[in-house]
Amino acid sequence: MNIYALEFIPRLGIALGIVAVQVLLIWLIWLLFRHISYKLMHSHGEKIKPLTIHKLKLLSVKQIITVIVFFLKLLKYLITALLLFLTLPIVFSLFPATKDLAATLFGYILTPLKNIAAGTIAHIPHIITIIIIVTITRYVIKALKFFAAQITKGKLVIPGFYADWAHPTYKILQVLLWAFTVAIVYPYLPGSDSKIFQGVSVFVGIIFSLGSSTAIGNLVAGLVITYMRPFTIGDRVQIKDSTGFVVEKNLMVVRLKTDKNEYVTFPNTLILNSGIINYHASSYEDTEGLILHAEVTFGYATPWKTVHEILIQAAIATDHVQKNPKPFVLQTGLDDFYAQYQINCYTKEIDRIPAIYTQLYENIQDGFHKANIDMTSAHFEISTTQKAKS
Repeated sequence: MNIYALEFIPRLGIALGIVAVQVLLIWLIWLLFRHISYKLMHSHGEKIKPLTIHKLKLLSVKQIITVIVFFLKLLKYLITALLLFLTLPIVFSLFPATKDLAATLFGYILTPLKNIAAGTIAHIPHIITIIIIVTITRYVIKALKFFAAQITKGKLVIPGFYADWAHPTYKILQVLLWAFTVAIVYPYLPGSDSKIFQGVSVFVGIIFSLGSSTAIGNLVAGLVITYMRPFTIGDRVQIKDSTGFVVEKNLMVVRLKTDKNEYVTFPNTLILNSGIINYHASSYEDTEGLILHAEVTFGYATPWKTVHEILIQAAIATDHVQKNPKPFVLQTGLDDFYAQYQINCYTKEIDRIPAIYTQLYENIQDGFHKANIDMTSAHFEISTTQKAKS
């Protein structure tokens, strides 16, 4: 038996031992991951909470467990592949004929790691600069958030600056500051001067500009509406053909809740180009109130003074109608067979408008019924037909 055979047998034994240890190690790792996955699947999520953002449930406990198990399985395969990849160079390095192949395999692992380590060390000053810039931006934004909260609560008053402007102004400044920070940090990012990085940046910019024109239009309209202050949350308004209470107002849309509990959503661009009626503006302390009105018609045989008196008494008897200024009647038309009357009354209870109208109509009917006056008005329709002569 030659020297080569004497050296080969022990090395072969060592190689088989290394392979056996690696197989055992891989088996233990798979067993450990199987045990962890089993525990997770049968734990019923006792220590895991669902993922929520602002009361919006994104992932349930069961979905979170499924995701964790998937990543555990992926990690198991990665560790197994890494152990196998490390085992082969070690085994090949034991034999003279495969030493070069072992060095090549080790190079596949070590070369990328060396490049990553060298690149990281070279970019440490840039990374520190980025950390400092981002930290300063975060503290500036926190300071702006604090001042916005104080203005919203009324603890800090700036002449000519309304409290409801504080939050949207803070959001605008936050976006602008982060955009400014990204512009400053960009040159310090690793690979920012590479063609690939620049190409991706241009591609993202094109996609954003093409796909967000409507969104940007709504954002700009939302800012204009915010500083115009045509309404606030809780106001009763009319937009287009919808009347209701403003329940949400953001930089993209406005939502109304109608008297029938319907939620109507309007893009801000539509609101900016539409007329808005704000009923709550008539309920402020320095105003007389909102004027509610109802119209009736009576034939000329009914004295107008009697109609006026009954309408005014019906309005005064209606709950939530102000006694001062007093209700008043306008005659809005003199048609061929009847006169038109309009009762007008003031109220500041904007939230009760449907109920006030209901009671007002009921009181009008009761008033004329007690006076034995028929509320129906005469209508005549004359139609003429001409037969064709044969």
